[in-house]
Amino acid sequence: MSTSRPYHHGDLRAALLRSAERTLREKGTGALSLRELARDLGVSHAAPGRHFKDKQALIDALALDGYERLNQALATAVDHAEPDLEQQMTALGRAYLGFAVDNPELLELMFARKHDPDRTAQLAAAVDRSLGTFTRLVTDAQERGEVIQGDPERITTVAAASLHGLAALIAGCALDPAQALTGLEEHVHLLLHGLRPR
Repeated sequence: MSTSRPYHHGDLRAALLRSAERTLREKGTGALSLRELARDLGVSHAAPGRHFKDKQALIDALALDGYERLNQALATAVDHAEPDLEQQMTALGRAYLGFAVDNPELLELMFARKHDPDRTAQLAAAVDRSLGTFTRLVTDAQERGEVIQGDPERITTVAAASLHGLAALIAGCALDPAQALTGLEEHVHLLLHGLRPR
């Protein structure tokens, strides 16, 4: 007699992604298995194959879902921030760090897939959108004379690297998340104004 039970929870693909993210958080990428996810959800071991052809497709879908959630958080942050460069950059930083604090394993997976030459076009576009939010902010600030002239993508890389550095310090337990978020305004101020005395 089969121990599988019919799947009654609606969207199997979404349920597989939720279960995969839980596994990623608790056990790491190496523990991801379509067969194990099927067992956890009580569906046949072939059922996940209707949505993901293999483990790599599942990992790509996880990374894409992560970027889509991050992009939504960044867009919401900019939409609700005051029209002031420092406040907008702080809002973006707060959204990014909030995502990083809540999803360190997923963020690591997202960055690993970001640089893979075999990534899907959909994933590449989602990566571009996440950086595009920062680049648009820099470009608009350049037009207003609030940021130095130069390649906006290069300037964005410097700003994004600074914020990602904070996220990495948090993930590595070298920095307390609450302290990082509390000190974010000062961090952004230093980033925008530099370290030299004025």
